[in-house]
Amino acid sequence: MLAQQAHDLPLARRPLAEARPQAKPVGLGPHQVLFHDARSEIYAQGETATALYQVEFGAVRVYRLLADGRRQITAFHVAGEVFGFEAEGQHRFFAEAVSNCAIRAYRLPIEPRAAAEILPVALESLVRAQQHLVVIGRQSADERVATFLLDMMARQGGRAQVELAMSRTDIGDYLGLTIETVSRILSRFKQRGIIRLPNARTVEILREPALRALCD
Repeated sequence: MLAQQAHDLPLARRPLAEARPQAKPVGLGPHQVLFHDARSEIYAQGETATALYQVEFGAVRVYRLLADGRRQITAFHVAGEVFGFEAEGQHRFFAEAVSNCAIRAYRLPIEPRAAAEILPVALESLVRAQQHLVVIGRQSADERVATFLLDMMARQGGRAQVELAMSRTDIGDYLGLTIETVSRILSRFKQRGIIRLPNARTVEILREPALRALCD
């Protein structure tokens, strides 16, 4: 599962690092950098929570398996974001690398002086989770995909060209849609001139106001 681990390796030794944005450590104290291959497990549901994790480059999906065997993705995390928050000392979800990625692991317990730094990150994750519940619970399929694209755009610095590490299946499992529905909506957005699809993992947003109008 674990491809490599190190302490603050220089950039030249980080696989794919030159093509990924660098994450700024949040300053939680001693840590190690863990390199994960795509689809490798970072932690499993039911395991004891021993660390907080920050994405340095790449992307991570957090999910759980439902009783009928289906997968429900509850969150994606990209460069700079922290995940692994648990209230009862045990992971309630699985975390898995979407692509090749580097993860900074900060051992628990976090030093008290770091509380002021970690609180804004935790609150941001909570707000995003609440917004996702609204998306799943009340929005139409078109609105869900539009909201997802705008969210990924914002999390990548507002650039019009959005890089999607996740597959259409991942997006569907996150939005509560089938892969066919996700693909059909993206094609419809393309036909309407709202987006361009240079390749399977890139979406160029051509008309951001039109995309936002779908979410109102």
